[in-house]
Amino acid sequence: MNVLAGDIGGTKTLLALCDEQARILLYRRYASKAFPHFRDVVATFLEEAGARPERACFGVAGPVVDDRCQATNLPWVFDARALESELGIPKVALINDFQANALAIPHLAGKDFVEIHSGNPIPNGPLAVLGAGTGLGEAFLFAFGNRYEVVPSEGGHTDFAPTNDRQIELLRYLRETLGKRVSYERVLSGPGLYNIYRFLRDRGFGKERPDVAEAMAREDPAAVITRFARDGADPLCDITLDVFCEVYGQEAGNLALQILARGGVFICGGIAPRIVDRMRGERFSRAYCDKGRMSPIVAGIPVRVVMNPHAGLIGAAVAAVRL
Repeated sequence: MNVLAGDIGGTKTLLALCDEQARILLYRRYASKAFPHFRDVVATFLEEAGARPERACFGVAGPVVDDRCQATNLPWVFDARALESELGIPKVALINDFQANALAIPHLAGKDFVEIHSGNPIPNGPLAVLGAGTGLGEAFLFAFGNRYEVVPSEGGHTDFAPTNDRQIELLRYLRETLGKRVSYERVLSGPGLYNIYRFLRDRGFGKERPDVAEAMAREDPAAVITRFARDGADPLCDITLDVFCEVYGQEAGNLALQILARGGVFICGGIAPRIVDRMRGERFSRAYCDKGRMSPIVAGIPVRVVMNPHAGLIGAAVAAVRL
């Protein structure tokens, strides 16, 4: 039995035909905004594939309620029952895109991960997953019988808790510029990376270079910061990435404690794979383990970055097989 899996974002739609082990047999990438309706993308793919799968699952960037979802950054409305009728697929499911990424983790191979903090995982132990991208996704996986089940979360919207003087200043700055309440997502995300940069610039921690400002006017600021910091070309971008990695470590440690994630902590999302060398550094690990009396427990829980760009598709395929 083959299944149809999808990973749908505001920019691109990824579709794949997968087997019962969630292995990708055929894969296509489409520009989301080139199609007026989601069903048109799927119809195009199915015609190219020459296949009529009996099950499908789509990971969508948006909240899924009663098998319906309004995409966050697209004019598409997803309705699982309507898609079954329109596409001729007997069983269709919708899940949040981050939930799909989390569901993929037990099905990935060792080569799909980079370890950034070593530890001693317990087989079938709870797993914590977080990932900074457009926002901050968080989820948990627990083993039931012979498989893991995902417990979704909106933990990215919990209150940002600074742990040093500079972060306290950052919180004050964000309260002034964004409003009184500041969540972790305001710091750990693509927009959050730019928030850190603006804070450091405006509070005199570094000077903004004209070429960096010009690049940010043309491109996504988070991508510019990452590039200039990775190349060692700009001190302000470099400090920005240091603060980002520090807070990333703190929140990863928070999740490790919240569920005693003895199976490991996993980081996915679009940013981490691009800065994995920086995240391997002491700053992330030190912040991750800095949990007072609980530090020895967290220190023994490994952290891995998910490097497979198709994790969302694989997770959606797993969900489709289970329908």
